[in-house]
Amino acid sequence: MTIVATGTDTPAATPAGKSIGPLLRAWRERRRVSQLELALRADSSARHISFVETGRSRPSEEMVLRLAEHLDVPVRERNSLLLAAGYAPHYPETPLDDPALDALREGLERLIQCYEPYPALVVDAVYDVVAANRGITMLLDGVPESLLQPPLNAMRLTLHPEGMAPRIRNLGEWRGHLLAQMERQIALHRSEPLRALYEEVAAYPVPEVVDEGAELAGSVPYFALPMRIEHEGRVLSFVSSISTFNTPMDVTVSELAIETFLPADPATAKYLHALGG
Repeated sequence: MTIVATGTDTPAATPAGKSIGPLLRAWRERRRVSQLELALRADSSARHISFVETGRSRPSEEMVLRLAEHLDVPVRERNSLLLAAGYAPHYPETPLDDPALDALREGLERLIQCYEPYPALVVDAVYDVVAANRGITMLLDGVPESLLQPPLNAMRLTLHPEGMAPRIRNLGEWRGHLLAQMERQIALHRSEPLRALYEEVAAYPVPEVVDEGAELAGSVPYFALPMRIEHEGRVLSFVSSISTFNTPMDVTVSELAIETFLPADPATAKYLHALGG
């Protein structure tokens, strides 16, 4: 599946009437860091941090970026902090189909194709699929066309009662894992589109799934929670891993995530190699 550009999360706007001080304090409190601790990390003083938060002092552009880094503020939100302080955004937001990202797109395509026959995909900040390999296509067998219209959304495809959900044998566990993952992302990014997606998929009716192989699966020493999904009469087991880019310098790149599915047992690996051979 070729990489496609999707609608990205809207830029985080500066809340009306809010300056850098309240926004910085909100991030500091969210990270449970004291003014003194933040000052020590950023080579500043607790007095200066206090003055910034109360509006008595305007931080330099360099200080805003330094504080944002030590508070692990997402790249998109760092631009919002800069705007609130009266500076221009520091990080560009390049469309994924822009020629400037040719090398990135080609690298991602090569990466997920080389992972075949195992499933792998790339998603954006709201879990819209921007690229997927043939292993993912295999897992989507039987999903109705209505759910396969672009932009594909990984959470909808997985949890919708007409999507993959009826074939996931440990749906309760896997659904709980995905919803908890989204909750962590919402807490980190303050994304309203992501929150709306969470509320949508959390409200889906949960299909009744009978896991006839649960007892046998329980005897397998899995090293992480697997997704156990039926495919053509077989139950395949996968554990997933998510990778992001270190020190991204672009909003779009900072919000991309590569999810790979590793066979959780020898039978799944053998079946996938035979299928792809």
